[in-house]
Amino acid sequence: MTDILPSCPECGSAYTYQVDALLTCPECGHEWQPAADSDQALEVRDSVGNVLRDGDTVTVIKDLKVKGSSSVVKVGTKVRGIRLVDGDHDIDCKISGIGQMGLKSQFVKKVAD
Repeated sequence: MTDILPSCPECGSAYTYQVDALLTCPECGHEWQPAADSDQALEVRDSVGNVLRDGDTVTVIKDLKVKGSSSVVKVGTKVRGIRLVDGDHDIDCKISGIGQMGLKSQFVKKVAD
């Protein structure tokens, strides 16, 4: 069963398609986030139950091995500007000294603003 995607708000084209979290129109190139499912938005919680949002700062609560490398993300490492995604590793982030990676929310704690 396929979901019916909304028409493009710019040109009205019915040929929209989804790329990650964005909807894209192949005719005019317009990209937008679907607003219809915002009530069912992804709710991600950290290791102590705090709700995480895009752009939050978190700290790592456990030493984490980086897959395919001998590097380790040490406990206490601050990660700024996280982005929430769907999947097993529900946080996308950039860690200085390591680079872009995915983290599981169960291994982080939100830093108070």
